[in-house]
Amino acid sequence: MQLVLVSGLSGSGKSIALDVLEDSDYYCVDNLPAALLPDVVKLLSGGGHERIAVSVDARSVAATSLPQHLASLKSQGVDTSVLFLEASAEVLLRRFSETRRSHPLAGSGLTLSEAIARERALLSDVSALGNRIDTSGVQPKVLRNWIRDLLGLWGDSLSLLFESFAFRDGIPLDADWVVDARMLANPHYQPGLAPLTGRDAPVIAFLEGDDMVRAFLEDLRTFLAKWLPEVRRDNRSYLTIAVGCTGGRHRSVYLAEHLAKSFSAEWRVLVRHRGLGAESPAAPDAAGR
Repeated sequence: MQLVLVSGLSGSGKSIALDVLEDSDYYCVDNLPAALLPDVVKLLSGGGHERIAVSVDARSVAATSLPQHLASLKSQGVDTSVLFLEASAEVLLRRFSETRRSHPLAGSGLTLSEAIARERALLSDVSALGNRIDTSGVQPKVLRNWIRDLLGLWGDSLSLLFESFAFRDGIPLDADWVVDARMLANPHYQPGLAPLTGRDAPVIAFLEGDDMVRAFLEDLRTFLAKWLPEVRRDNRSYLTIAVGCTGGRHRSVYLAEHLAKSFSAEWRVLVRHRGLGAESPAAPDAAGR
């Protein structure tokens, strides 16, 4: 089991950290009293959850017991890490002023400056437990990338959908990138190939025997290999690449299938064939899952 404990000063970006972890398939629990951490981990572990993220702030009962709880969990084989977010008092004051939100500790009769200082003191033991990030002057997008880098969360967080379609039916509304394959040799006009699709061996053999098709496919692979990591770093979780030809049955199907197969080892991949209708499997991907 993996456990990420998120803590830090209010207004420093803890909610952003939890969002990043949730997008990475962690089961997230916000504002958990520290005393309940062992019981919650045991409960979620018994429920089959292997990746858990828990947020604990200065309002938590017995926050000072966190070091002991974490040491106990580590001794039980739980892979634990701590992410502590902080920022300068000036930055926190500005953020609370801009959002007009009240500080969690302000209700005890403290001014905003006093509440920030009090919270920093209460969490001093927690801040020394793990990775610290000063979010002063850091934009949310950059902070998300820092957290992914620090915790090694990039993985295959971007899902790719390769979708074939027919230009005569219009470009799919869900398309992010559109590839036009109509300039390639059309199997429709070859004897015996018109009733088949780009998944049938005779059509595949015809297209693979064409130099332009092979070059086009290789250029697409090169382009995607270069730019997909940048799409992922832009915090995208889903990208639809629509490949079109005239009828949506031969060239586009062939290209979508082969591109999906090329990238299935590194990314979560799905394939859809709009032009094949009921002939398209319900939920195929390049690995046959």
